[in-house]
Amino acid sequence: MSGAGPHVLYLDHHATTPVDPRVMAVMEPLFTERFGNAASHTHPIGWRAEAVVEVAREQIAEALGAGDPRTIVFTSGATESNNLALLGAVRASRRERPHVVTVATEHPAVLDPCRVLEAGGVRLTVLPVADDGLVDPAAVAGAIDDDTVVVSVMAANNEIGVLQPLDEIGRLCAERGVLLHSDAAQAVGKIPLDVEELGLDLLSVSGHKLYGPQGIGVLYVRRQKGGKRVRLEPLQYGGGHEWGLRSGTLPMPLIAGLARAIELAQAEREEEGARLAKLRELLWMELRAGVPDLLVNGHPTRRLPANLNVALPGARAEALLSALHDVAISSGSACSSARPGPSHVLRALGLSDERIACSIRIGLGRFTTEDEIHRAGGRIAEEARKLREGAPPPADPSGGVR
Repeated sequence: MSGAGPHVLYLDHHATTPVDPRVMAVMEPLFTERFGNAASHTHPIGWRAEAVVEVAREQIAEALGAGDPRTIVFTSGATESNNLALLGAVRASRRERPHVVTVATEHPAVLDPCRVLEAGGVRLTVLPVADDGLVDPAAVAGAIDDDTVVVSVMAANNEIGVLQPLDEIGRLCAERGVLLHSDAAQAVGKIPLDVEELGLDLLSVSGHKLYGPQGIGVLYVRRQKGGKRVRLEPLQYGGGHEWGLRSGTLPMPLIAGLARAIELAQAEREEEGARLAKLRELLWMELRAGVPDLLVNGHPTRRLPANLNVALPGARAEALLSALHDVAISSGSACSSARPGPSHVLRALGLSDERIACSIRIGLGRFTTEDEIHRAGGRIAEEARKLREGAPPPADPSGGVR
């Protein structure tokens, strides 16, 4: 099941994933036969809808290691969750000149709200990463001061798949009494992730990244930190839903689908992770056979098992993607594809413009088969060779790639 049509190999699972049929089976009757508004408290239809939502809330809290279902706030997805976490925490702090710390390789859904805060007078520290994409926990510790409200570090990068050292960062944030937020859209159900073990105070989740529906997500909000209530200022008003943090009618079928998707991902995580890691290694070998000077971007091992971000010297990604009408891959984040210019993630790694221009992101998925890997690897290598043979000599005598 590629989900992209009979002739297209879908290898862009970091952008979105198809809804698992087992998730659809849970959602379908909730749209028609068992519909309802969870806020309708005067009749059985509403009570039944509310029960579906609260069971899902409990399931998700347990899956994230949260325990308390009141920590689960339903949103439209990780972008809204990130905005609510960052804007909400800073605005609720009531500090004269609050401070936020984040990382240069974060998703635009984190960096953009941080820039909005900065434009409003908030001090912002954007930490660099090493050439493998990892941030130094010591740099995080050095950036925190008495006015720091929140540190935001993503669990797994959406372009290069790098896994940040959240355990170390969580410990130092706890020691300093600073909130730690993580955009975990790419991580939940794919790597071990427990909010208590990692010391996370705010965590963003998106359903469509883990074979659930689009349009639904979660923000985990710790109840207390250091004996004080964790407070957020809401972004929208009107009804006081979700303990006043996110007003609006809850999409009950999507919530049930999200809970089932997380449940399945967690249950199958280890086996599926091992399978995807083997397929990724197979794809790497297929590509290397056709493009011997292939280069990997990001940490070679500390990354999501389904992620492969590589540079194919001499084969520009834009031309390669145009030629690959039968293979769905990308050159970076789907959420920033409308923005011209090189990937900010790859640039943060210190890569040359030429190497960035020749880089592609491949995301394997639950329904990816070994046969598809062979076919996709062959097609990518074939089109890359054609481009290299017809490419003009590089301007840089050294080859123009790093």
